[in-house]
Amino acid sequence: METTERIEPEIAISDGFEGWLAEQRTSLVFATPPAKLFLVGLDADGALSVFERTFDKCMGLAQVDTQTLYLGTRHHLWRLENDLRPGELTEAGYDRRFIPRHCSATGYLNTHDLAVEDDGRVLFVNTRFGCLAEPRDDASFAPVWWPSFLPGPQPNDRCHLNGVAVRDGRARYATAVGQATDVDGWRRHRRDGGLVIDIATDEIVACGLSMPHSPRWYRDRLWLANAGTGELGTIDLASGRFEPVAFVPGFARGLCFVGDYAVVGTSRPRHGDLYAGLPLDERLLQAGEPACLGLFAIDLRDGAIAAWLTIDGPVRELFEVIALPGVRRPQALGLVGGEIAEAIRFDALEGVL
Repeated sequence: METTERIEPEIAISDGFEGWLAEQRTSLVFATPPAKLFLVGLDADGALSVFERTFDKCMGLAQVDTQTLYLGTRHHLWRLENDLRPGELTEAGYDRRFIPRHCSATGYLNTHDLAVEDDGRVLFVNTRFGCLAEPRDDASFAPVWWPSFLPGPQPNDRCHLNGVAVRDGRARYATAVGQATDVDGWRRHRRDGGLVIDIATDEIVACGLSMPHSPRWYRDRLWLANAGTGELGTIDLASGRFEPVAFVPGFARGLCFVGDYAVVGTSRPRHGDLYAGLPLDERLLQAGEPACLGLFAIDLRDGAIAAWLTIDGPVRELFEVIALPGVRRPQALGLVGGEIAEAIRFDALEGVL
């Protein structure tokens, strides 16, 4: 009988990547569809530590400080909680251990970005139904907002709503690939039909973008990954103009900030799919670079790439990345196996025999 050998991804880093993590006193968590959640930090000797776990179609990530993570997957929204006490380490030296504690069964919504508002409300971009939604215990989801050019939440992705940015504690900006109302109509607008919508006013504040993703509000500016051009940049809210800051070698998607740096994710095109025919193809050809899967730390002061991590192997896409400031070496437990079977903690009640 033939056996199938599991092919592990190969991770490469720039000479300064470990030093950059140490200097910034941070670790990173990133999600790669179809199945892997990666947690990247440093071990006790300052060498790279990579921990991965399998979840079905890892997509959006969000966090509440460094104790709680939310992860969107194919049919579920997971909450993972750190169960280590302050200053506690595992036997292997991990200073965060995220355990799946709660799950909302959503059905297939093609969940993209996640966000947590200041009051603790968790929101996710329901791409299949073209709306911003929140999980419910008695339903698959509750729609809370959708673009005004759509008549309401409808199945069969129309505008490819994909990103949400929180400003002043509330969900404020959303990205979509095209202003389309017919099923899969957004595919006609991949090259230059992308837009940013102000959730509070329903106004389109920027257009002419190429598959924009990952809008984020940081230091009083709206940032996003203009995925179809491979650029990180900002939106001038007065003019609606996209202002590029840096180019990264791949389909730019996934964005977080660490001090004076942005961390941008990149993906490799899938063969014969909707990534083809974008301005990114021309840019990569001019630069003489292949598209890669990885993370790039961009210095916001000059747009230079300060450090990078790339992945080679069967994985082709990266959807999201978040930073865990002050965390050196995180890990997570999966859904099966001996680790989660024995990860049991409880609070003793006084007076109970």
